[in-house]
Amino acid sequence: MTMTLENLSCQKSFGGWHKRYRHRSTSLNCDMVFAVYLPPQAEQGAKLPVLYWLSGLTCTDENFMQKAGALRLAAELGLIIVAPDTSPRGAEVPGDPDGAWDFGLGAGFYVNATQEPWARHYRMHDYVVHELPALIEANFPVSDKRGISGHSMGGHGALVCALRNPGRYQSLSAFAPISNPMACPWGEKAFSRYLGDDRSRWREWDACALLAEASERLPILMDQGDRDDFLVNQLKPEALEVAAKMAGHPLTLRLQPGYDHSYYFIASFIDDHLRHHAQALA
Repeated sequence: MTMTLENLSCQKSFGGWHKRYRHRSTSLNCDMVFAVYLPPQAEQGAKLPVLYWLSGLTCTDENFMQKAGALRLAAELGLIIVAPDTSPRGAEVPGDPDGAWDFGLGAGFYVNATQEPWARHYRMHDYVVHELPALIEANFPVSDKRGISGHSMGGHGALVCALRNPGRYQSLSAFAPISNPMACPWGEKAFSRYLGDDRSRWREWDACALLAEASERLPILMDQGDRDDFLVNQLKPEALEVAAKMAGHPLTLRLQPGYDHSYYFIASFIDDHLRHHAQALA
């Protein structure tokens, strides 16, 4: 892929390198920033598997890399981690007309918008599934083994990206995902604006609906804190559990006592997820 990558920063960590890059995205029609962690094995000529991490509402590429505590074990496992931003950015990109934090900038929901004025820029699904991996595979020592994970809105994104693209990923996990966005306030707001009022089109972006028709049964590891403030009204893990049982889809849902929605929760269980991905990607 002929595309200019502008290196924004570079820090050594656990023998490897954490780097941030800016590039022009053709999917999103704006400049985008992503972060990549290259473990020490990347300097030894090995082609390594990649875990794509999708973050939640209001986050950027920086939250996971700085707060999740994932880099030590990623270095040990020889796992490259790529963290994109959560939405298109820039003066030309429309945000929430009401200035709210749960839609628009920082809240792309990993869908391909069809409605104006969002359709020109908000195509995060195409960016995450196709454009960014092509860029990574052209510029870094990666193999063809891909995993995907995420948190909250990003957990929804990870589930949907994998379920919509069988064979694209070899491993899948999620932390506190928005499991049934068609049936929660965050999802209803985002989907009605990005996708329009026809709720039948929303099913294409809802993990519960996609599970029923999935042609691939990629095992899902999912952690959810039972003291998460968003558990009942927004996240609805029980809906995904029911959908998985009805479809015969392998789902390991772990309800973690006392944990909330924060990165303290993610950091507590990230090692289990990294090992889950590394085993599948080996």
